[in-house]
Formats: sequence, structure tokens, C-alpha cells
Amino acid sequence: VMEKPAIVLVHGFWGGAAHWAKVITLLHKKGFKNIHAVENPLTSLADDAARTRQMVEQIDGPVVLVGHSYGGKVITEMGNLPNVAA
Repeated sequence: VMEKPAIVLVHGFWGGAAHWAKVITLLHKKGFKNIHAVENPLTSLADDAARTRQMVEQIDGPVVLVGHSYGGKVITEMGNLPNVAA
């Protein structure tokens, strides 16, 4: 059985990592175990991308990025990282 990828969830501009609580619960029920919700500082796009990049770079294996609203812009900065699968 192939291991599921890690998932990194990136909140929107007026949000926070806690906004992903219900999604995390659903993903756990679907068999995903390696789930991370980033708490970005919302000080600038560069700062938020740097915080998200730090998290992604610390994960071994493939990573799927999920961004809500502004979080979608943040994750576009990660597309070239070697472990980003989607």
C-alpha cells in the first residue's frame, strides 16, 4: 500500500491555522496522517511564503499544498520545491 502524501494547509488573509480544523478531521478520516496547517504572520507575501517554505522543506516525502484564497497566492511560491507533488 502506497503511503499518502503529506498535506500542508495555508489559510487565507483574514484566517489562521485553526480555520482548517474540520478539514483536518475529514482528512484524518480519509487516511491522511501527515497534515500540517501553517500559521502565517500575514505581514507580507514574502514573510508568509518564507514561513510556508520552512514547513514544506522540513517534510520528508511528497507534499500536497492546499491554499484558501490568499493562501493560494502563498503556495504558488512553493511550486518549484523538489518535494511538492501538487
